[in-house]
Amino acid sequence: MNLENRKRELVKEFSPMLEKTTKVSKIWMGILVAVILVGIYAFFLQLFKGHEVTGMRDNVVWGVYIINFIFFVCLSYSGAFISGILHFFKTPWKNSVSRIVEIITVLSLIIGPIFILLCIGRLDRLHYLFLYPRIQSPITWDIIAIMTDLVGCFIYLYLTFIPDLAILRDNSENAPKWRQKLYKFLAIGYQDTTEQRETLHKITKTMSAMIIALAIVAYSVLAWIFSLTLQPGWNSSIFAPYFIIAGLYSGVSVIIVAMFLIRKYYHLEHYIRKVHFVSGGIILLIISLLYGYFTFSEYFSRWFSHKIQDTNLLNTLFTRYFWQFVLANYVGVLVPVVILFFKKFRTIKSITFASVIAILGLWLNRYLIVVPTLETPYLPIQDTRPEFIHYTATWVEWALSFTGVAAFILFFILIMKLVPVIPMSGIIDQEREALDKKGKTNQTITE
Repeated sequence: MNLENRKRELVKEFSPMLEKTTKVSKIWMGILVAVILVGIYAFFLQLFKGHEVTGMRDNVVWGVYIINFIFFVCLSYSGAFISGILHFFKTPWKNSVSRIVEIITVLSLIIGPIFILLCIGRLDRLHYLFLYPRIQSPITWDIIAIMTDLVGCFIYLYLTFIPDLAILRDNSENAPKWRQKLYKFLAIGYQDTTEQRETLHKITKTMSAMIIALAIVAYSVLAWIFSLTLQPGWNSSIFAPYFIIAGLYSGVSVIIVAMFLIRKYYHLEHYIRKVHFVSGGIILLIISLLYGYFTFSEYFSRWFSHKIQDTNLLNTLFTRYFWQFVLANYVGVLVPVVILFFKKFRTIKSITFASVIAILGLWLNRYLIVVPTLETPYLPIQDTRPEFIHYTATWVEWALSFTGVAAFILFFILIMKLVPVIPMSGIIDQEREALDKKGKTNQTITE
């Protein structure tokens, strides 16, 4: 196999994905930009008028912003963990999903923390958080963890991009000049020699191990922000592993949905096959069972303890939030389990549907962790106005929430315009290893 010819073939195959933008893509990108513009308007409205344009008040100081923060950060940590596992253990089918996972990880880490800024009433005092941090505060440790994880994941993503950037640099003669210059700059002189390839592999493997450890530590710190308080519903000793399992639950689900959309839109059936969905579905089934067990343990222990604060919280969940509780903790867990448990149901569409249900159920579960707890504090609420006792998100909060999702999708599309979503270097490596194995087999037979 002539590697240079093979590289040119791959560049030619993936060039339409990189350089051409269909009418449908332009429409979708226009819709996403429109959503973002509405969100920018909502942001400035909140910036100038304050939190009175939101549903947050003195008692319910957190709303959908913190829920989105938890969800995106949860998604990033699970993506980092899954990506690290794929690279560290050289999973056979990693090449088809690894770049999807890596992009999801970095984008989630960028967008997630922005929602924390929206919770801050005085953004002009944000720098005090860095100038005068309290090392005793879990929030300080969470900031350190997020920043460290962002840097680590960004470096990790860039390292995996380098071989493809070098291939594009050497085989994009017909591409616009700005693309050629960008590929040359970002490839940093990589020539795909044996020595460079081995060095890059060692660095990437080391980074993957660090990412796995960092993901576990960082998401545990996020869980401790809740569990180290005395609030009923938060003061739990199992929150750290519960959050990690929930993160993997959402991470695998989002990856499956992304695989489905990318496969369908870019016609990548040859690379993203049914076996990838079935494997992802089985993993999601195992995680959903663990997630269901942790959810049951969390609520059962509170119900059985008969503490007055926990009883009040459960009464709130079973009255005001009854249907949300059912959708989050029954439909959001049992439906994916039923679909994925039976082999005949494991089709691409049904697995994707189960993943969508899991994502919605998990987001709603996070809502039930945050809001009802703040509505049932230890001390009685003095102001009895409904808007002070109960939380309802306003259009500003929903606009900014959808803006985060729109920005995530838009940046994902733009990154796929820079490098192929299926790593070309991974395809080359697989074919090179297959030839090496074939050569060794022929040599053994000859001997």
